[in-house]
This record gives sequence, structure tokens and C-alpha cells, in this order.
Amino acid sequence: MSPAATGDYVPGQPGYRFDPYVRLMRSLLPRANSIAMFGPAGELVWSTDTMTGPDLMNIIDDALLGAGTNPGLAGQLRLIEGNQPVYLCWLRDEDQKLMAILCVLTRAAESAERRPPDFTFVYSLLAPALECLRRDLIAQATIEELTQTVGGLDKDLHLLLSQGAAQSGAPAEGSNELQVLLQQTIEHLRACTGALLVPEKSVTLVRSGDALLPPDSAFLMRSHRRLLSLAQSQKEPVLANDTQSPENPDGFNYRVLCCALSSRAGRAIGMLVLLREPTAEPFTQRDAHIAQILARKAIAVIESSFDPLSGLYTRPEFERRVRAVIAERKSSQPWSVLYIDVDQLHAINEKSGMHVGDALLGQLGELMRKRLPPGGFGARISGDRFVLMVSAAIADAERFAEALREGAEQLPMLQADSRMPVSISIGVAPMEPTAQELAHVLAAAETACKAAKDRGRNRVEIYQPSDVSIVRRFADIGISEQLRDAIEHGRLHLYAQLILPFASAETARPHYELLLRMRDEKGQNVGPDSFLSAATRYQLMPVIDRWVVNHVIDALQPRAGVLEGRALGFCVNFSGQSLNDDSFGDMLLERVAASGLDPELLCFELTENATVANLAPAESLMRRLRDLGCGVALDDFGTGLSSLSCLRQLPVTMLKIDGSFVRDVLKDTRAESMVRAIAQLARSMSITTVAEYIETEAISRRIAELGVDYGQGFAIGRPIPLSDVLTELPLPSEATSERRALGEADAWYAAGSR
Repeated sequence: MSPAATGDYVPGQPGYRFDPYVRLMRSLLPRANSIAMFGPAGELVWSTDTMTGPDLMNIIDDALLGAGTNPGLAGQLRLIEGNQPVYLCWLRDEDQKLMAILCVLTRAAESAERRPPDFTFVYSLLAPALECLRRDLIAQATIEELTQTVGGLDKDLHLLLSQGAAQSGAPAEGSNELQVLLQQTIEHLRACTGALLVPEKSVTLVRSGDALLPPDSAFLMRSHRRLLSLAQSQKEPVLANDTQSPENPDGFNYRVLCCALSSRAGRAIGMLVLLREPTAEPFTQRDAHIAQILARKAIAVIESSFDPLSGLYTRPEFERRVRAVIAERKSSQPWSVLYIDVDQLHAINEKSGMHVGDALLGQLGELMRKRLPPGGFGARISGDRFVLMVSAAIADAERFAEALREGAEQLPMLQADSRMPVSISIGVAPMEPTAQELAHVLAAAETACKAAKDRGRNRVEIYQPSDVSIVRRFADIGISEQLRDAIEHGRLHLYAQLILPFASAETARPHYELLLRMRDEKGQNVGPDSFLSAATRYQLMPVIDRWVVNHVIDALQPRAGVLEGRALGFCVNFSGQSLNDDSFGDMLLERVAASGLDPELLCFELTENATVANLAPAESLMRRLRDLGCGVALDDFGTGLSSLSCLRQLPVTMLKIDGSFVRDVLKDTRAESMVRAIAQLARSMSITTVAEYIETEAISRRIAELGVDYGQGFAIGRPIPLSDVLTELPLPSEATSERRALGEADAWYAAGSR
């Protein structure tokens, strides 16, 4: 027996604080032998004796019944073996609820004829001590209740703060965060089973409060529709503590706490359900309040992880899941990637409004969610683009993609009583074993999707390493990132290739064509054949064109005085994409006009195909450049389908004959005839001609015989850094009369021969 139930009052133990009451009662009632106190359920709280006999315990059981049936009585006198008087005093709180029974045993009378003092007399003697003890018990009960309340609130606060810290810290995988939140909610609110159900987001989490027992998923399967309807019909959490019984046949098998999960728009989309056994404590309003707060946190996690339009994952959540797949991937488990692009969504938005386009994205998202195989997941990664990951070999993934494509065609997109055509283009690729980042995972599938768009849309394309078009696109994806990095970190630079006149040229002067180069991260030069395709595909040419214009002018400006009046020129290329940039032309002319350079130094080149494809803006810019005094050249001339019809309306000063004709001029009579015809036509229109790709002396001689004015190629001069060319030109302060007196042609030939 513990010291609390003995007469050994040990400081720090529960019975110790009752010692003053024992001494007081014994002074008030000297005949008292022992004193004990029992709780409201008959349990011994403390005693001055080491043992309590069975007779006393029987009296206590009877006293409990008496206390319940006679709440107005203060107690009673009972006799036990040997006529020993036992005075039972009932201690009640302010609401007359029994708190304890104080039991005082006194010495028996000296003779059997002498009656013990009656209860009223003894009670009046003990009344001061009993009242002090009663108030002490009330105070102790209040303190304990407050301790429990504060402890509960402290646990509530700890739970809520821990969830807040989890959200504000490093992002965890959304589904894991939901699992942790649900498990903590179950444990904190002492539930045997808990569930988070959001049907439209495909979220179904069920957890048990006991690690050794499975959750009652069968009950949730039977009752989830009724519970969901019940939760969504109420603004406040639903408490259903009355379990099923003959008197309550419509009740549940458990005590139920159910909270609706509402989106930011206020629409109920799911529920949080907590279950307790029928014999457990009922759920309280405090439990409901805590559950409601945690339900709001759950919906915040869900909405941050799921795209509101499609119901698929957001890009960050998708990336986390992909990283998990990469980390846990087994070599025997194939994964395939589907990259999906909605065909002509911009046309739907323009014709019918953004709300129709958004509705289409929602329908596509629902189609993908419903058809995703087990283990698969997907995301909307940008406005009209989706990505799906499926645990399947490429053949199965292709069949799945084709089924999705056919399903998209059947979507009921109705507008103005007419069905709008809906289609998607899909690229499918296996996830490479070496893939470590999302960009690597998506690259091949994105490339195949773009090929599907190029080949007519509304189709599925599989990434094939042997498909030159797809491989080119795949390479462009990687090169585009390198190019952006080179632009940002200043790793673009210009080379110059000499263009020399043939002996027969009239009023001829040397030129340099300025050629773009990129330096990679290792410091190696990368030629335009490697990156211009990517720059064109990813709309980087306007940025590059502006860099070239500004760099050329900045490089030539310090030598403007030396260059003025010299018989030479610099040919600068820009792209067809810049013709569609309304501000590019103004920028170009303003830079040239304000540079202080002689405009005749500069000749701006456009490819024939880019000019024909943008004829109106090209003609306008060409005329403005000619009015300023600059030259204008058509590059790759002879490859376009409308060359001659467009030539008469364009203010061109130079034609650069495409290298495919020049290379074959010695072995192909048609190529030779084409070169001769272009030279004669240009001469009749007072336009200078340049033959590109002159690789041998034999080709150079034949081209000159055909009447071409200039030659360009390795047989004339290899590209050298522009900075090396400019070192041949002294700064104005360094120029000497001797240098100015040198023949211009001799100086430039000397520079080109190096």
C-alpha cells in the first residue's frame, strides 16, 4: 500500500497534504481512532490506518447508495464489528455532486448499554474541519480541471503550430504532408479511425489510431456517401455521438465527427471523418473546433498541390513525385512519359472566350484523371500543356496515349449550338535510366509532342532516336538552355569572314560578313550550325539580333573617323523573327543614326525565305535602311519559290547566291546556268552579286567567268575574330599620315590574307 493510503505522511506524496485535517479532527473529536477518505466511486484516497477491513468497505458501498438517494443528508452513523462507531460524512461540491466520503472510526463505548454519540452531534463538532476539507477538495478539483484544460489546449496549440511550421518550412511532398496531418489529428482527438476524402482530386486517405489494428475501411466504404452528404449539408462540423441501437436505428456504428472540406471558392469538395468506438467518450465541441481548423489546413495543402482547373498536380508537386520515382525506381520497372499539348487553344479562347478554354482544360483534366492507370500521376505544367507519368512500357503507353487522344475528340465542347473541334497532340517517350531532373525526364516526350504538332496535330508520336526531325528537336532543347546561359553570361562573340571582289568587278570594294559564335562553359567555340536552329525554334533570335547590332556598333564606333570614306563594308545578319518585332526596326535605325558611323559601311542581310515570309515588314525596313544610306542584301538567293516576283519590289543592293549552286558549279550544268542567270539578272538591275561557299581556286575562277562580282569562302579567307580585324585599324589618335596614305585595297587584302 502506498504512503497515500497509510498513516505515514511522507512530504511530496498525495496523502501528506491531509495531515493538518487529521490533527484538527482528532483535536475536535478525541475519541477518533482512524480517519479515511474514499472517492465518489468508493476508491480509497487516503487513510491513517494501513488496512481497511471488509466490513468498512461494505459500509462504504452502502453509503454510496445512500448518498445518491438522499442528496440532502450530510451523512450517517454506522456500527461495525464490536459496536465500533463509524461516522460517514458526505462531502459535496456547490452543485451537490458527491466528491468524497470522509470516514471517522471512534473508540467503542466502555459498556454495551452506552450508546455512541449520534451523527448530528459528531458532525457539529467536525463541521469546521469538514468545511475546510470540502473547500480544499473543490479547489483541488478546479485546479485539476484547469490543468487538464490547459494541457489539452497546449497539445492543441502544439499540433496547430507544428502544422504551421511544416507548411512554412521546406516544402514536403503534398501527399506525405496530408498523411502526417491526418495521423496527428487522429492521435490528438483519440479517434480509432480517420479519413480524408476528396473525390474530385482523387484523394483517399484512411488511417488507424492504433498501429496494431487496421482502420475500418469497410464502414467508410458503406457510409462515405451518407457522411459526405451530411458534412456538405452543414456549415459547422457534424457531431453524431448517438450510435446505432434499437432506439436509434439510423445511427452509425461509431461516434462520428465529420467536417466538410471547402475550396477557396466556398464549394464543398470533400470531408474529414473521425470515428470513436461506441464505448469511448463522446466527441465535444472543442474536438469539432480543432478538427475544423485541421480540415482547413488539409484543404490548403490540397489546393497548393493540385491545379484548380484540371484537378491534376501542380508543377512543383509533380516535380516532387518525379524525384520520388527517380529515387525509388527499380531497373525492372519501366516508366513512360506523355507530353500533351492542346491543339489551337488560343483559337478557342479568341473565338469563344477564355471561360470556354478553361472549361476545356477542366474536361481534359478529368479525362486524364479517370483514365490514369494505377500508380500513374500527372500535372498541368503550363497553360495548355499536360504531362503524365505511367508505370508502363512504351507500347502500353502508346496505346494509352491513343485512347486519350480519341477521348479528347469526344469531349462535349458545345458553343453557340455548334460543336467545336477539340484535339490534342501527344508525345510519348520512355523515362531514361540516367534521368535525374524533370527537364531530362520531359525532354524526349516534349520533342515528340512538337513533332506531332508539326506533322498535322491530333496525333501521337513516339520518340525515335532514328527520326532526324525529332532528334534535331531533342538536341535543340539542350542547346537552347546553353544558349540562354551564354547570352546571360556574355559568351557570344563575332567573327569576320572576308568577301573579295573578282578582277572583273566594277567599283568593287572588300567586305566582311560578321558571323556569330558561342563559347561553351569549357571555353570552346560553338558554330551557328549547332545553336541557330534552337534559337529559331525557341524564339531567341530577336534577342540575339539586338545583341549583334549593339555589339557591332559598339566595336566600330571607336574607329568611326578612320573608317569614314574607306572603300569597305561590314555585312550584318538579322532574322525574320525580328521583322515581326515592331520595336526592332526603330531600334536598328536609331542606333545606326546615332552611332557616328558612315551608314555606307553597313549592309544588313536577310535570308530570302525570311524576306518572302515577311514581305511587307521586310520591304518597309529595307526602304528605311536604304534611305539612311545602308546597304541591303538577300542571303541564300535562289532557294525561294517567289524570288523573281519579289525582287523587283525590294530595294536590294546585293544578292548572295546560295552555296548549294556554287559548290556544284563545276559538275552540274543546271547549277552553272542558275549562277549565270542570277549574275546577268542582278547586273541588269544594278545589284551586286556574291557567291558563297567558294572552297577551291577552280570554283573561284569559274564563278568569276560567270559574271559574279564577289566571292566568299575558305578559298578567299577563313573567319577570324572581329577584334583581330579591328586591330588593323588604328584609333584616330594613333593614325599617321603614312598609314592614311596606304592604298586602301592593298591594306585590306593584306588583312584578309592572314
